[in-house]
Amino acid sequence: MRAIPELSLQFLGAAGTVTGSRYLLEVRGKRILIDCGLFQGFKQMRLRNWAQFPVDPASIHTVLLTHAHIDHSGYIPALVRQGFTGKVVATPGTIALCELLLPDSGLLQEESARHAKRNGYSKHAEPLALYTRADAEASLAHFQAQDFNKPIEVLPGILATFRPAGHILGAAQISIQIDSRTLHFTGDLGRANDPIMRAPAPLVATDMLICESTYGDRAHPHIDHEAELAPIIREVAGRGGVIVIPAFAVGRAQQLMLQIARLRARGLIPELPLYLNSPMAIDATDIYQRFSAEHRITASDCALMCSAATRVQTADQSKALNRRSGPMIIISASGMITGGRVVHHIEAFGSDPRNAILLAGFQAGGTRGALLASGVQSLRMFGREIPIRAEVIQLQSLSSHPDGNEIIDWLKLQPTAPKITYITHGEPAASDILRGRIKHELGWNCLVPEHLQCVDLKMPK
Repeated sequence: MRAIPELSLQFLGAAGTVTGSRYLLEVRGKRILIDCGLFQGFKQMRLRNWAQFPVDPASIHTVLLTHAHIDHSGYIPALVRQGFTGKVVATPGTIALCELLLPDSGLLQEESARHAKRNGYSKHAEPLALYTRADAEASLAHFQAQDFNKPIEVLPGILATFRPAGHILGAAQISIQIDSRTLHFTGDLGRANDPIMRAPAPLVATDMLICESTYGDRAHPHIDHEAELAPIIREVAGRGGVIVIPAFAVGRAQQLMLQIARLRARGLIPELPLYLNSPMAIDATDIYQRFSAEHRITASDCALMCSAATRVQTADQSKALNRRSGPMIIISASGMITGGRVVHHIEAFGSDPRNAILLAGFQAGGTRGALLASGVQSLRMFGREIPIRAEVIQLQSLSSHPDGNEIIDWLKLQPTAPKITYITHGEPAASDILRGRIKHELGWNCLVPEHLQCVDLKMPK
């Protein structure tokens, strides 16, 4: 019989993929889950959401949540429904965003199941939602707020500290101190020059580092965000087209509104209508005003951002947009076109070559956004093929993740190498290239874990 290690870490997600972030820490028979995200993208990834959770959810003492994005938080309602009774500890900003994101995720899954049944494109007679809006709302009672840089005792002798990660509001790196050993989870890092969020806090000394690698295999081009956007808007508006921008409701939608508002104010783009068609993004924009200490937007720019777009609230208003003609800009969720109102806008405007679809963020493999980026001529939506003749443009300057060079520069500031670094949250090529760079440029011991791999954390003396 294999001896159970006193201290172990199992990679339940974000290993070989950028989604499904879940790390199970076992300490002297107690279980702590760091992140609890949904798998997205390819069908074989999404099916993992429906598989039996690798351990009994009731056996998990605490969930420590780095930030609110669904690939990090979206499985929490399912975990609670399956028996988890502990606390979900997160920063106040993350909790405020989860109060928007999780019920919306449940609602989208309910709507998807109903639509599949109504249109007969599911192989199941009664398509089910992974969880419902009610499940998501019930899970919010488990959340407990924890401020940045203030240690919390998760279990006797085990302290967790949330440190700013940039990326989005509330996003945190998490350091866990167990006796004399420290584990550090980067979560999703932001960029030093992000136009909205402050730079991530420096890496603290740690024995083990679990580091994201979303863009670990590339260098972001040095392109001014607004300089990239302005000529695209002018060209499409000049031909009377509609610009549809699938955007993450938290972070990316706000950045786009701010940049478009600045361009209009300087007369660099025409005064065409701008619509924000995502109730969640609308509410998230208001949350950015509440948590102004976390970002670098001035009060005047924040007001400009919040007033830049006509806010589309109801489903009828959203449908009415599809009957309009250009020029106009529609910012709508979801950012990878996996669901939400933007799917209907792609259906309505994707077949007209005068129009344009702007991809404004990372597109995970297997998503409609990734298919568009690869140059497909049609997308399967609502059980049928929708022709895509609109111009598809992938913006290069808007990433909220650091590239390989920026990650290396951030790591270099830590004078003491971790005993071991695990590279996660990246496609295989991105993770392995970053692993090689860290090994050869920094001389650190570095590995890429496999899905469900469990490692004994007994540190060498």
